[in-house]
Amino acid sequence: MKNYFDVSGKYALITGASSGLGKQFAECLAEQGCNVAIAARRYERLVETKKYLEDKYGVKVVAVRCDVTDTASIKEMVDTVVKEFGRIDILINNAAAGFATPVLECDDETWQRTINTNVNGVFFVAREVGRVMVQQHYGKIINIGSFHCVVTMNGVPRSGYSTAKGAVYMMTKALAAEWAKDGITVNTLGPGYFKSEMADKVTNKSYDDGIRNNCPMGRRGNPGELNGAMLYLASDASSYTTGQLLLVDSGWTIV
Repeated sequence: MKNYFDVSGKYALITGASSGLGKQFAECLAEQGCNVAIAARRYERLVETKKYLEDKYGVKVVAVRCDVTDTASIKEMVDTVVKEFGRIDILINNAAAGFATPVLECDDETWQRTINTNVNGVFFVAREVGRVMVQQHYGKIINIGSFHCVVTMNGVPRSGYSTAKGAVYMMTKALAAEWAKDGITVNTLGPGYFKSEMADKVTNKSYDDGIRNNCPMGRRGNPGELNGAMLYLASDASSYTTGQLLLVDSGWTIV
């Protein structure tokens, strides 16, 4: 049987890979035989993940410290990955930050941190990796958005996060249009609510009630329920798919 989502032997870079979805995506790709570079600020966590993935799946893993709000750090990360791998076939632009603060209580620093990580960081990482992919005339970029790319949330203040994720979706379209003739696809993966370290920071009764009342399935996503969608966008099965938002939100945006 042919594996239409084959990524074996490819080389991927995942940002925000020290925990949560980034770490999950790294393991999924490694399990499929893809070599992975994992990047984040918390380098000590990356070292543990690197050993685990190499021992379990036998792929090459590179751990790189990177702060996506620092362009010098991003350039250093990309240079290191290219030196180790020779190329970058797949980018999962996953690093993110968020807050659930009412607009009138949101200070400048909180707003700027969210935009710098979720918008500027996504753009700067895509820009530096794009330089490599244009030369290769091949690349698969997956920007991790959210269902908040297209809707916000009643009862929980999501102004900063929703603004940032909406920008990521529009950025994806612009990058996709610019790089389409260079053999690069750029898409946004839009999760609904999944359990993660970042989500745990804003979880409360109002948050949980919102999920139960507004999500048709009435629950958060389970570990692994994003993997199939991610592999589709990372593999050549999506060679004619670009500039799109693939929502995996249990139907939140249909009601």
